[in-house]
Amino acid sequence: MRNIQSYGNKVIKLVDTVYTIGYSCFSPDRFIRTLREHQISLVVDVRSQPYSQRFPDYNKEHLAKTLKGFGIYYRNYAKEFGARQEDRAYYPRGYLDFELFSQSPPFQEGYTRLVESMKQGYRFTLMCAEKDPFNCHRTFLVARPFYEAGYRVLHLMPESKTVPHAEIEQRLLDKYFPGRDQFGLFEEALDESNYLKKAYQMRNSEIGYSIEEELK
Repeated sequence: MRNIQSYGNKVIKLVDTVYTIGYSCFSPDRFIRTLREHQISLVVDVRSQPYSQRFPDYNKEHLAKTLKGFGIYYRNYAKEFGARQEDRAYYPRGYLDFELFSQSPPFQEGYTRLVESMKQGYRFTLMCAEKDPFNCHRTFLVARPFYEAGYRVLHLMPESKTVPHAEIEQRLLDKYFPGRDQFGLFEEALDESNYLKKAYQMRNSEIGYSIEEELK
């Protein structure tokens, strides 16, 4: 359930927070400490293949057992949130279309389950391998719909640092439209929301899983 605070005669609901984390920049001990610092009670693994030769501590079965020892639940959402989806209908341009897949029944089912988990008092983090949230589908496919629905999104980083999702969106705008405030006479002026929508699409085209990679 959402946290509640009272101010005089007003009862104000505090916005639930959705966290994301990339394990490749954490030692196993630091990973657990970070989860506990933020009172995470559920780790949602968004990897399509929940195994790693380089980081075996984060293999599905091993991680689930480790987390259980600290009272933290583990769930793998490969079908709901994985970057590699089997249905080719979600690859209209050769790479997984994040906006299209986010409207799919599997994604919506996973999204709804996590919303319900927050209502029940769980605090979860979306977990993948990539250190920088700017380079990971967990940010642009999975966290984005929560953010746009009004949830607070924080990306967990080493040394107890966090990156608000608003900073990710600023990076998007600065990367793809650095001169957006200085358009020319014959250029179409867009408002920031349209620039941002295009920037999300451009990032998707660069990091979305490609079918061609699978065929090589």
